[in-house]
Amino acid sequence: MLRYEVATEDLVRSRFALSPAFELANLLRLLDRGGERSLPPGWRERLRPAFLRLRADPAVRAALALHNEKFGADFIAIPPRGMDQTWADDLAAVLAAPPEPARAEIARCLAARPDTDGPARAVLAAPDAVRQVAEALDRTWHALLARDWPQLRALCERDVVHRAGELGQRGWAAALAGLHENVRWRDGGIEVLPFDAATTYSLRGAGLLLVPSVFVWPNVAAHHDEPWPCTLIYPARGISALWEPGAAVPPDALAALLGRSRARVLAALDTPASTTQLARSLHQTPGAVADHLAVLRAAGLLSRARAGRSVLYRRTPMGDALIGSAP
Repeated sequence: MLRYEVATEDLVRSRFALSPAFELANLLRLLDRGGERSLPPGWRERLRPAFLRLRADPAVRAALALHNEKFGADFIAIPPRGMDQTWADDLAAVLAAPPEPARAEIARCLAARPDTDGPARAVLAAPDAVRQVAEALDRTWHALLARDWPQLRALCERDVVHRAGELGQRGWAAALAGLHENVRWRDGGIEVLPFDAATTYSLRGAGLLLVPSVFVWPNVAAHHDEPWPCTLIYPARGISALWEPGAAVPPDALAALLGRSRARVLAALDTPASTTQLARSLHQTPGAVADHLAVLRAAGLLSRARAGRSVLYRRTPMGDALIGSAP
């Protein structure tokens, strides 16, 4: 069991963040080690051929060798900093890695993966290994994840809105209880089950970093070694929609009543969301979504409320009833 000891100051300084680099690393692990069965239906069929083409490149295989089950090279495991972090930010951080520590991390990873082939080892032994690995990761990002990232980002952002509301209304114990079945609040600390050994860490007034993730599902991950702050990575709320594509498709009768685009917007609001988040997840323009929201709200199917800088829309009881009664 892993336990984080939490003081009052830690509660104030805990925050949320997103990590494009972590999502890419997890996706690559799944594809590289035959775990793509854990991907949503349709994703493995779409991504596997592209991944195999990428894997023919020694530089991509070199990048894969730096991802291990228990650890990875620190210079490609970029700690998330906030909700606005982008892949461009992560890529710039990889390219800026100091050469000497990077070489030491490469040696450690190769020792853990002695089956790494010769051409990949040659890339990692080159003077510009960091640049070659960074460029290989950038190719994998654009080939495998860039297309879906706006939708995945919107899903994670909606999770954060929900968790922040839980924290404000019900406190830490209730908010943590909903993160994952293996995470709990107990006796002034956060416990994460199961881990190989009982280990306790103090947050030391720096707070806990909470990172919603798509590809960590169905597990939960924790970081506590530098350069990462103490971090808890958990499955984002609502990712089941990726595994059940039909759940986001409005019934035919509802689409006939409202129009398919408006019905999709109403069906997508199982949790509150902003116009931008809905546009990303539904692959519609913000202007079109705003028009649909206005019509649905005028019909009494939606309400809206401000949360920080965002205006969030949610279904009214009438909207829920309409979704629930549609065949």
